[in-house]
This record gives sequence, structure tokens and C-alpha cells, in this order.
Amino acid sequence: MRLPRHAGVWFAGFTLWFCTLWWLSSRVHHVPPPLTFQASDKVLHFGYFLGGAGLLSAALFRWKPERAPWMHVAVVTLIVTLVGVLDEYHQSLVPGRHGNDIYDLTADFLGALTGALLFLPFRRLFAD
Repeated sequence: MRLPRHAGVWFAGFTLWFCTLWWLSSRVHHVPPPLTFQASDKVLHFGYFLGGAGLLSAALFRWKPERAPWMHVAVVTLIVTLVGVLDEYHQSLVPGRHGNDIYDLTADFLGALTGALLFLPFRRLFAD
């Protein structure tokens, strides 16, 4: 399988992910019908931030492949979690939305960490 080799492609994907998150956070919306159980929005947060962590992991690995794997995991988890903090704050400013939810932020953090860790076995697909 041949994946894009240039880090810029993966950074662009992460930027698109971030812009989509910002757009979604700017709207008042409801959870889709199949996901109406009590913690369903936490599942959505977890999954979305897992994907963002995967994109950023690919970008950073291509940009600095010599960096230790644990450092990639730490940096990706930190950056994506900070995006979650920003997202929660942003939601608190949007009329009709509720932000600063510690449980959403926990799901964001766990998704970021899981995404960064799940990327590790796939690093060889990104090696030269």
C-alpha cells in the first residue's frame, strides 16, 4: 500500500479535520438517531479525536521520522487534547451550545491518546 509521503498532505488533512470540528462546534445540532443512548456524544467525541490524532501522527512521523515513538505519542496527544480544550471553550460561546464539559474533554483526550497509540504499528507504512 502506498500512502502519501509528504508531511504537508497529512498536515492538510489535520487542518481540514480541525476546520470541520470548528464548523460543527459553531452549529446547534442533535445526535443522529442511531446514537441516542445516554453517552452517545462521548462516543462521537472519542471517535472524532481518534481520527484527528491519526492524521496528526502521520504528519509528525513524516516530518520528523527520527523522533522517538513515545515522543510522537506525547506530542500528538497534547496537541489534539488542546484542540479539545479550545473546542469546548468555543462551544461555550455559541448560543444554544454548552461547552466546557469535562466528560467531553475526557473523551477527546482518550480518543487522542488511543489514536496516537494505534498509529504506532502502522508507522512502517509511512517509512521511506
